Amino acid sequence: MECESLRESGAEIKKYDVAYFTASCDEVEKNTEFAKKLKLDYPILSDPGKAVAKAYGVVTSGRPFPHRWTVYISKDGKILEVDREVKIPSAGATIAKKLGEHKVAAAKKSS
Repeated sequence: MECESLRESGAEIKKYDVAYFTASCDEVEKNTEFAKKLKLDYPILSDPGKAVAKAYGVVTSGRPFPHRWTVYISKDGKILEVDREVKIPSAGATIAKKLGEHKVAAAKKSS
């Protein structure tokens, strides 16, 4: 499951000094229960009205259920990348790898 993959890769992800979370269109109570059940060490944000999901394009009029996308946002709020091909079992490892790639790219830019 994607949430478990993120939990299992948490130490690697945290090496990059980033805030990370998952987002869900479920109610807060349901997400809180789910997070406790899986012993997650990161937050699940709730968007039951789907306003944020619609703004990011993960929910559309033609698709009422959210896509599983990973959005990489820089510390200054710019979207760096949107991964629309999330592989659920390896999502956490993929995130850690992509964060490393973004760190290398940022270092090259500042050189």
